[in-house]
Amino acid sequence: MKQPPCGRRRPAVSAAHLATATSRLVLATGILNIWFQDADTVAEQRADLERSHPGRFLLGLGASHAALAQNYRRPYSTMVEYLDALDGAASPVPADSRVLAALGPKMLGLARDRAAGAHPYLVTPEYIEQARGVLGSVPLLAPEVTVVLDENRDSARATARGFLQYYLTLPNYAANLERLGFTEDDLVDGGSDRLVDALVVWGTEESMRNRLHQFLTAGADHLALQVITGDGRDTPPLPQWRRLAAITGLTN
Repeated sequence: MKQPPCGRRRPAVSAAHLATATSRLVLATGILNIWFQDADTVAEQRADLERSHPGRFLLGLGASHAALAQNYRRPYSTMVEYLDALDGAASPVPADSRVLAALGPKMLGLARDRAAGAHPYLVTPEYIEQARGVLGSVPLLAPEVTVVLDENRDSARATARGFLQYYLTLPNYAANLERLGFTEDDLVDGGSDRLVDALVVWGTEESMRNRLHQFLTAGADHLALQVITGDGRDTPPLPQWRRLAAITGLTN
């Protein structure tokens, strides 16, 4: 479940509703914001969900961004404290039942040592290769990958820029992209062509399959595909999801 990074929702409760409405779907939060949800409550909600729907929920946790959390401070240390609280809760959350929205090396190390793995956002195959080197071969690496179902270069990039423009103003993402070799010039006005094409999958069905495969060969175990339509609607893009499932061969 991809949610706005500043959301104050109760993602574990939302997941419970979706689990009840389905029979096999495995759900994950991407992400639960640690500044807005206290660990004891999250642990209790997760335990309720596990009792009702065992093995169908993965708790994704993230430290978000300073611009989106009033009490933001020392994100790494706060995440360590949050994981300690989950471990010590009345209904502890096992390390193998949680992942971290890690970007930098320190948080990736924490995802390796204190969680099942990492769920990074706004990354490239080159980043995945580097992250796999930090995580090692065993931990889960499940990046979000943005997709625009459009073969036209100009309109696909325009849709992508409309999506990227806000995220590129957030220092955590900007710093990670600069570590990957992008410059300040790449980050303005929704991103340069080079940056847009690196972060967003678009094009023919074959080119999109090839691009998604690059994330897997770089070391990703699972891709959380996010379809961007640019139409401004909040309703789930079911036709686009169905088309993407057919492109990737995930239909029955």
